[in-house]
Amino acid sequence: MTTLNRETERLLWAQQALNDPQAELERASADASFRSYWRSFSGGKTWIVMDAPPDKEDIRPWLDIAQRLSKAGLHAPEISAFDAELGFILMADLGNRLYLPELNERSVDALYGDAMQSILKMQLHIACDDLPAYDEDRLVAEMELMPEWFLQRHLAYTPTCGEWDIIEPAFRCLINNANMQPKVFVHRDFHSRNLLILEENNPGILDFQDAVKGPITYDLVSLLRDCYIRWPEEKITAWVENYRLECVREKLVHVDAATFKRGFDLMGLQRHLKVLGIFCRLWYRDGKAGYLNDLPLVWQYTRDVGLRYPETAPLIELLQRVMGERDIRLPLA
Repeated sequence: MTTLNRETERLLWAQQALNDPQAELERASADASFRSYWRSFSGGKTWIVMDAPPDKEDIRPWLDIAQRLSKAGLHAPEISAFDAELGFILMADLGNRLYLPELNERSVDALYGDAMQSILKMQLHIACDDLPAYDEDRLVAEMELMPEWFLQRHLAYTPTCGEWDIIEPAFRCLINNANMQPKVFVHRDFHSRNLLILEENNPGILDFQDAVKGPITYDLVSLLRDCYIRWPEEKITAWVENYRLECVREKLVHVDAATFKRGFDLMGLQRHLKVLGIFCRLWYRDGKAGYLNDLPLVWQYTRDVGLRYPETAPLIELLQRVMGERDIRLPLA
């Protein structure tokens, strides 16, 4: 029996799902995972086909979370057909107006306002008790990507036993911070490359398949301390406080501004330590070099926030010593 290559298999499946043997596919986008997205024009409208090779990705979590988002009144892509065994989904095309290129001083308050309302809706209206827990094991595994891929692989530096005595207490502080927060639905990658500008029910939400039950500040810090764009700290502080007040009104939190901001800061530090490792892994393991260019911003967040707190400052000072004057955008020779 002849085995079809993935490109042919994808096209034939799309033609069948669209009931259009003349349909063609053109690449719409790819992301940091093994998924790819393809656009087709058929029946007077455009469609998106998601291709997730079944030996690399399972589309069932994506389908589950898409349904939860839609039921909660959020704007996830509408699904028209899928095949979990083959790893294909046919969905409505939400367009290509990503948040990132259109964010500026004039647009950001309105666009982030819509995005923060979406976070609040997710936290209020999406059941998450049956989702994976953002527990200690998961938090530690994420942070350990930093010493493995950023320090050892990218900077060619192996921490000594004494230096692990600096790393581990900082990790413990960040774990404790996450554990102390109320647990809600967490998208886990809620930022400007995963949000689409729409005329109605803005934003369109993408890349949600890794959702978990986790800390209330996680999606907020993903949005406001985005790894691809930076805003003045006073704006971030104002947005965080406005969000806290919304959460207080909805009885999601019962803490003062300083406590909430500390939780937000340290949650962001956990995320950015993880991302330092992930962006390096995307190059050294997966051959995706573009993410190295985003390392300086992630490091700025890590440094600026980490130095504010005595529990994490020694870790940042260690990283600064190891990095020296090196341009971290450049791969290890």
